[in-house]
Amino acid sequence: MKKTTRNILIAVLAVVSFAIAVVLWMAYACLRPNFDLTENAYIYVRPSTTETELLQQLTAEGHARSLTGWKVLRKLSDFHTRAGRYAIQPDDNFITVFRRLRNGQQSPVRLTIPSVRRLSRLAGTLSEKLMLDSAEVADAFADSTFAASYGYTTTTLPALFIPNTYEVYWTITLDALMQRMQRENDNFWKNEGRDEAARWLGMTHDEVVTLASIVDEETNAASEKPRVAGLYLNRLRLGMPLQADPTVKFAIGDDTLRRILGSHLRIVSPYNTYLNTGLPPGPIRIASISGIDAVLKPERHDYLYFCAKEDFSGIHNFARTFAEHQQNARRYRRALNERGIR
Repeated sequence: MKKTTRNILIAVLAVVSFAIAVVLWMAYACLRPNFDLTENAYIYVRPSTTETELLQQLTAEGHARSLTGWKVLRKLSDFHTRAGRYAIQPDDNFITVFRRLRNGQQSPVRLTIPSVRRLSRLAGTLSEKLMLDSAEVADAFADSTFAASYGYTTTTLPALFIPNTYEVYWTITLDALMQRMQRENDNFWKNEGRDEAARWLGMTHDEVVTLASIVDEETNAASEKPRVAGLYLNRLRLGMPLQADPTVKFAIGDDTLRRILGSHLRIVSPYNTYLNTGLPPGPIRIASISGIDAVLKPERHDYLYFCAKEDFSGIHNFARTFAEHQQNARRYRRALNERGIR
């Protein structure tokens, strides 16, 4: 009897010891640092992401040493993936990551709105950074009803976007993003006296941005932008056509043109500022902040003409008279011919 009791006790102790060992092993698998990382990694979970795909990301992006801890947690806890962009830190264990995904504790994306020429390009950038489809975004940007819902037309919509870096969630919807851009736009114009400066010029925000987009296309030199802006403002005050080559390129739809010919200047389009006086219907690109500020704080002078320098330095010769401008233009055309640029 005593021997039987002793055997039972030994068996029970063995089972308990084994159970304790299993629990400790499971705890170790879940609690130890599980990712071979030296810096944060990120995984992206879509509504359609399966658990198999999630495990593949944990391995590929997080360099998980083993998936045992995750599988243990899955057996012990109810888990439903929530769409989002999630960080995995070098010292994370599976419990930390498991809770982060289960609770939807996303890491924001630093989204930079670029100063691009076409909203279709912006649509591509948004789809690269966010859980948005580029074709759907491009279609929305081209939809007059969509643009009107934010107070713009399809031609003025580029004026909504202020090229800056913003923190947003990867899962943000297009409507939520547009609302955020509206708030950022409002804040931008309220800051640094920009709204007051626009009123002093007698221009709407959209008109300022439209002119700024032309200034941006004319010169990459930040120091030269206030001078170019001042020249165009002089022309607008005098009722002269802007005669801005970048608007002709926009009208043609070819941003690669290196030489504007007489035939190009006859293109019938509201964007052709050789044929039409005043500003074009809307921006020809998302204007840079430096371009906008150049229009709001232009250089005061009496220049009416400018032409690219013949040394192709990217800056310009400015002129007060047409005769002086013709001399500058002849030098530039001669340089184009010498380089075989047609």
